[in-house]
Amino acid sequence: MTAALKSYGFGVDLKLPYEQAIERVTAALKEQGFGILTSIDVKQTMKQKLDVDFEPYTILGACNPQLAYRALQEEHTIGLLLPCNVIVHSHGAHSRVDIADPLAMLGIVDNAKVLSVAQEATERLQ
Repeated sequence: MTAALKSYGFGVDLKLPYEQAIERVTAALKEQGFGILTSIDVKQTMKQKLDVDFEPYTILGACNPQLAYRALQEEHTIGLLLPCNVIVHSHGAHSRVDIADPLAMLGIVDNAKVLSVAQEATERLQ
């Protein structure tokens, strides 16, 4: 079940521990043609940089090369809005996954072809 996340994303609660949720999300993204370009361990970064404790929280930079290529052909600087960010964070014994909505992110671009790519990306991510 997908739940709304303000106006810039959507997400779902998973009845999986954090590490398993990351594996499951990564596999699901792969099934939809997305690879992970970046992975940021926010908990580790906060500890190293600020010496503060933070919940298990990872930001995945997901990219579908075909969709990215199509968008870049239309708007060369669209790379400023790529890749699609996916966060996985711990909620007790379960996890939460939230995804930046490509329609919201790329909606600032006044180009119907880019919006078409964003629509396809949104559908794949949902």
